[in-house]
Amino acid sequence: MSYQIKKSERRRRRIENMKKGIYLLPNIFTSMGLLFGFYSTLHTLSGRYLKAAWAIIFAAIFDAIDGKIARLTKTNTDFGVEYDSLADLIAFGVAPGLLVYAWALKPFGKWGWLAAFLYVICAALRLARFNVQINTVENRFFQGLPSPAAAGTIVSVIILFNHLRIPEDTKYLPVLLLTYAIAFLMVSNVKYNSFKNLELAKRKPFSSLIVVILLIIVVGAEPQFMLFSLFFLYFISGPINILLRYRQRKAQRVLKERESHT
Repeated sequence: MSYQIKKSERRRRRIENMKKGIYLLPNIFTSMGLLFGFYSTLHTLSGRYLKAAWAIIFAAIFDAIDGKIARLTKTNTDFGVEYDSLADLIAFGVAPGLLVYAWALKPFGKWGWLAAFLYVICAALRLARFNVQINTVENRFFQGLPSPAAAGTIVSVIILFNHLRIPEDTKYLPVLLLTYAIAFLMVSNVKYNSFKNLELAKRKPFSSLIVVILLIIVVGAEPQFMLFSLFFLYFISGPINILLRYRQRKAQRVLKERESHT
């Protein structure tokens, strides 16, 4: 009974907030991310896979900006959270799922489209879980691979393959396995750094500005390699952290056993 009362109370507050209107600035950036996600699907359907991949990269940029703007301007709302998730499902779920299927998974038949569908449904589940846990999970970490990073990993592979002009027949199996791995990590309990503790609006050491400028220069000089490196390093950072924590706990157990025998 108490759960139903709380649920109706939350719904009532949401309706009242909607009557007051919405904040334009963060939702405009969310809409731009959705636009590039839809634009990517149009390019995929036309066989322009490289342009489709870059459209998803731009969608990820706008997705990162809208959240930062909402936090800096204190314009976070329930509407914004829901709208952002729906936009993310298109831009980082449906669009990359369709793209990776058309680009590399189609020759596998049912295993190909099942991999693409698994990616899409895991992205949807990941976003739904995030919305439910948004006020309960630790702010410094994401539970599971975030959908923008998952989409970025896939499209950065496509961009790199096109840049290096790697033979077509070498991409199929690795991309199939990568798609399954990404889908699994999105709905896993593996922790990924959220970088929300960077607090860019606060004062930072002068050296921080130099590092950021150098990073922008390197990405601008070799965007294909750097995008792949950044997304892939983030993709494997979760499993690597698990292994490091496991080794640390194992070392602590060994140390305790040695101390107990002395």
